[in-house]
Amino acid sequence: MKYNPEKHHRRSIRLKNYDYASSGAYFVTIVTHQRQCLFGAIVDGAMRLNEWGAIAERCWMEIPQHYPHASLDAFVIMPNHVHGIIILNDNGSIVGANNHSPFVGANNHSPFVGANNHSPQRNDRPRGTTQTIGSIVRGFKIGVTKWFRQNTDIYNVWQRNYYEHIIRNDMELQRVREYIVKNPTN
Repeated sequence: MKYNPEKHHRRSIRLKNYDYASSGAYFVTIVTHQRQCLFGAIVDGAMRLNEWGAIAERCWMEIPQHYPHASLDAFVIMPNHVHGIIILNDNGSIVGANNHSPFVGANNHSPFVGANNHSPQRNDRPRGTTQTIGSIVRGFKIGVTKWFRQNTDIYNVWQRNYYEHIIRNDMELQRVREYIVKNPTN
């Protein structure tokens, strides 16, 4: 069968021309392959991680070790997906779930990344794919998948893509935190 690019074209859900290495808070959802319930179960309105869920949680918690410009905020490992807030920052400050954030998201603008791979506002910091939300999510998915492939007969752990949302202000950050915390009861 001949490849048909029109048939296999996927529309990107990413903001066009947005620099996904920009400082700010990002809400991500990563879903398991075919929505398999791999990580545990909801029991009495609370998520109970199994061994595989504990591995996913450990890999999530290790994100800042691999990406020092990233800090973690609220997150939950669910039976078949992960919700979390990742905060990227230029100045190395850590913004945790209980702290007021000095910056959030895109602040209603989308910095353009030009051909020189630099943001026009911050030419002092080189841009690259290793600094983006996408690279962080990819690294997390690789870590969990590697463990699964070495320790189980499961080969495909994740869906191909992930959902992300740029959190634009503190009120939205609070709403997303609340959504994540309450997710097991929903």
